[in-house]
Amino acid sequence: MPESGKQIDDLLSRGVAEVIDREHLKKRLLSGEKLRIKFGIDPTSPSIHLGRAVVLLKLRDFQELGHTIVLIVGDFTGVIGDTSDKESERPMLSEDTIEKNMKTYTQQLAALIDLSKAEIHYNSTWLEKLGYEDIGKQANLFSLAEFIARENIKKRLDGGKRVSLREVLYPLMQGFDSIAVNADVELGGTDQRFNLLAGRRLQEAHGEKPQDILMTNLILGTDGRKMSSSYGNTINLFDASNDMFGKVMSIPDEQIVAYLIHCTRLPVKTVTKVKTDMQKGTLNPRDAKIRLAKEIVTLYHGDKKAGEAEQYFIETFSKKQIPEDARPSQAPSLGLTLAEFMVAEGLAKSKTDARRKIEQGGVELDGQKITDWQITLDGSYAGKVLKVGKKDFVKI
Repeated sequence: MPESGKQIDDLLSRGVAEVIDREHLKKRLLSGEKLRIKFGIDPTSPSIHLGRAVVLLKLRDFQELGHTIVLIVGDFTGVIGDTSDKESERPMLSEDTIEKNMKTYTQQLAALIDLSKAEIHYNSTWLEKLGYEDIGKQANLFSLAEFIARENIKKRLDGGKRVSLREVLYPLMQGFDSIAVNADVELGGTDQRFNLLAGRRLQEAHGEKPQDILMTNLILGTDGRKMSSSYGNTINLFDASNDMFGKVMSIPDEQIVAYLIHCTRLPVKTVTKVKTDMQKGTLNPRDAKIRLAKEIVTLYHGDKKAGEAEQYFIETFSKKQIPEDARPSQAPSLGLTLAEFMVAEGLAKSKTDARRKIEQGGVELDGQKITDWQITLDGSYAGKVLKVGKKDFVKI
């Protein structure tokens, strides 16, 4: 098989959950046609995390094959809010919040995409101009039954939770983006399936050829749940190298292979060997995770920083050394619960705040994640290093 054919097969399979229409898209790619590849991202938080970077890496793969990347920053859709992956209604964000979150998006996107060869659009450019007649015509293409059949919407309705009419409009807006930029292909996670298909339907209604769709798998965060800023379990593109390395080392062992596939570009053959060696017991998951962490940190910070982060992790956690910035505790610890100790040390505003930090996976003792906020500290904890968040180290 020619190299280009192999690259295209990898493009359509690595980390990919579904392609619509696969054969049509593959034929276009093999023909050498240069396509417009669309991806939209709403600035609902100031940081882009690895979960979103799964799609960005796939965009880079398309770009390396010579296709045009069309990035849409959802400064309008971000205000409205997409609840495709949410268990409850997402509140509308203010324009000030969106503007603040957008400030570093271009810089973060540039970590993976050559922006000099890409297009960047803001969807307020065309969405703000639409009137009731336009929206009415678009809405007429969809039924309410289709919308409420979506798994998360059905779950909320069955549970008696509110679903706003605003949420019904979001897929129309994302779909109209595809018309505005004349998209040939749109990328997104599996949670975006309904929105991605809306683009195809709207394009057909406007006399355009429907875009092909490529959906990537979702990855889990550091606590084993879907990676999401609202969960606080993210590994962010602009995390400091030591923090990024440490966060990757904290993911569950069963996620190592998924991260290697989705968050790095190690050859698939290499990833398969790592998986096989771990299954055979000839490769310690910890060593595989160190390799994973180094690959990810190298991608965003370079070889030198990755090497330094690896050394820092080994010295700080693997050898149980106390980092230079660890301070001795000022509060008596004996008899206090972990949550009470955190409050006494100024590591949490209240016991409720301490409990939240612990349950979200942000607290470690000697490099081991702690999930029980009711642990009572006794003499056995003396000398252990408590880590809260990214930078707070306290020697008990």
